[in-house]
Amino acid sequence: MVTRTEATFFPPIPAAQRWLKGVDFPADRPLINLSQAAPADPPPAPMRAAMAEMLEDPASHLYGPVLGLPALREALAADWARRYGGTVASAQVGITAGCNQAFAATIAATCGEGDEVILPVPWYFNHKMWLDMTGVHAVPLTCGATLVPDPEDARALITPHTRAIVLVSPNNPCGVEYPAEVLEGFHDLCAEAGIRLIVDETYRDFDSRRGAPHALLTRADWDRTLVQLYSFSKAYRLTGHRVGAVIGQPELLHQIEKFQDTVAICAPSLGQRAALWGLENLDQWKAEQREEILDRRAAIEEHFAPLAARGWRLLGCGAYFAYIEHPFAEGSATLAPRLVREVGVLILPATMFTPEGDPSGDRQFRVAFANTDRAGIAEFARRLAQVDGPLAAPGGAA
Repeated sequence: MVTRTEATFFPPIPAAQRWLKGVDFPADRPLINLSQAAPADPPPAPMRAAMAEMLEDPASHLYGPVLGLPALREALAADWARRYGGTVASAQVGITAGCNQAFAATIAATCGEGDEVILPVPWYFNHKMWLDMTGVHAVPLTCGATLVPDPEDARALITPHTRAIVLVSPNNPCGVEYPAEVLEGFHDLCAEAGIRLIVDETYRDFDSRRGAPHALLTRADWDRTLVQLYSFSKAYRLTGHRVGAVIGQPELLHQIEKFQDTVAICAPSLGQRAALWGLENLDQWKAEQREEILDRRAAIEEHFAPLAARGWRLLGCGAYFAYIEHPFAEGSATLAPRLVREVGVLILPATMFTPEGDPSGDRQFRVAFANTDRAGIAEFARRLAQVDGPLAAPGGAA
């Protein structure tokens, strides 16, 4: 018998790391690794100093409440209400060991064996992996040239087995920021169908738009339909401390509590205390980090012209990501290891974000540019422009 975990594809980041084995990168051309969407730097010095003091508190090393420290839940509820202009109570906030666990817990509390969840394509690979491992069928929702899903296209995919639609905005892997009216359309659709709208906002702190990206939290009884997921990893560089959140209906969180107690008992106590300190003290620093990421996004756009001249296309760009289309007859899954060997660039092929057999996967790549700088982005573009090979036929077909 093959278990669901055995049948699930291998995690893309470790898979891509294997392409580096046996490859030497000369000192004058080091590897440019744009594969993983994670900050390369530690938390800021003031937060590290505060965490050092927290280490002396015995409670930092103990189990905490299953759904999170009450003070962190209250602070995040207030922060969410302030940013979105709606009403959020601490009872509507649960703290998890990272945003991936927030998603896993939400699916476990929402879906049963053989149920369906609609995922826009390209999708975040860990979402697809978790659905596969839990016996929930991922229903692909194809996006058009804008890479923004259409609620009416999703309507045609809803069946009696559908339990949720999942959106990620700003998007991973595309970087695209979904317009507020699109999110509103999906909320209306899900409310009408009696299913949940799960919105992963891991990258909300790097949205280029001023103000709230949507007004869903201003709606009456928003939590009957909407579930929002969040991560402290990116905004505060707490990736190794595993702190995420679920914002939704208290009854849903009661079910999530079962999952959390069984899988992790609670999110790491030190990470939660650091996240609370960040919410209370790092607004200005976080705003500066947002401006830095937006500048790197601008650098991608500014340095893309030489690539465009060679047939590359920039399909999406925002938050941590650029989504690009290559001009070669070779598929992206075989081209990606060649980029490592020939030009010292590691990016992920879109076959890792698309259903098997989806032709777009062979044509496209995800570029995670957040953990480089302007000079690194310029060098990345220069190296990519050096890549040669048989060109694809017009229209993208090999």
